[in-house]
Amino acid sequence: MRIVRDYHYVEAEDRGASVAIGNFDGVHQGHQAVIDLARQAAPDAPLGILTFEPHPREYFAPDAPPFRLMSAEARATRLEKLGVDMLYQLNFNTALASLTPREFAQNVIAEGLGLTHVVVGADFCFGKGRAGTVDDLKRFGAELGFGVTVANLMETGGTQISSTAIRTALAEGRPRDAAAQLGHWHRIEGEVIGGEQRGRVLGYPTANMSIDGLHPPRFGVYAVLVEVLDGPHAGSYHGAASIGVRPMFDGDVPNIETFLFDFSGDLYGATLSVGLVDFLRPELKFDGLEALIAQMDADCDQCREILAAL
Repeated sequence: MRIVRDYHYVEAEDRGASVAIGNFDGVHQGHQAVIDLARQAAPDAPLGILTFEPHPREYFAPDAPPFRLMSAEARATRLEKLGVDMLYQLNFNTALASLTPREFAQNVIAEGLGLTHVVVGADFCFGKGRAGTVDDLKRFGAELGFGVTVANLMETGGTQISSTAIRTALAEGRPRDAAAQLGHWHRIEGEVIGGEQRGRVLGYPTANMSIDGLHPPRFGVYAVLVEVLDGPHAGSYHGAASIGVRPMFDGDVPNIETFLFDFSGDLYGATLSVGLVDFLRPELKFDGLEALIAQMDADCDQCREILAAL
């Protein structure tokens, strides 16, 4: 998958794609349906995604609480798995935010990227002040020479599929409900960073990752499916993870610590993708390390049972 970050500098081979436009936070089933429509609209054209980084919501409200379900890197990983050829991940800045709807259609879609077809959701808005509507996009497409398809919003179980509903499910410790809307396990992806190595002393060495900038799931212990994406230990593993601030040790910065079952090796610097399967319990503060270790033993036994049944 090729990534383009500036519509002013596009190689000839990167033009002519049929794209789905949006933020694609979580790449949920609604997003996947829009991508499928882009694939069907021009089957002989490269399949593309047109999105923005940083997320416009982060750009306009940088001090708001973290809301993203996935980082840009995790989104790219998921999109590549879906067969996307071109990721137009445009730098969202003052210049791009200032384009009128017509300027966005002409300068970005038609002339800059040379897109063949675009697919958007029924609630899509674009241009300065979100002034452009899907009807405007259709009109510009007819004038400037690109096709437009408007996708209906999807529902599952009578509930509209949305990133907001997924965030709510995760905040309440319901990862399977989130997965039902996502169409895949919710995953936290990132580089393994150095920790205080308490887990190693306790007999449970963990791979520690930051969740900075991400919408935090409910703090506590989870059964997880782990993908080591690079390095000598690349592969799939079962495990248990704790998300939160480590109250037993008076922590204050949330992170995720993952223990991989039946694993031995050094994961520092490797990129992990940790899929949340089931929430077991909230974070607790125990009366001593023996009680903590006993609970960790029980947690891992429960996780093994859950994951063996998948």
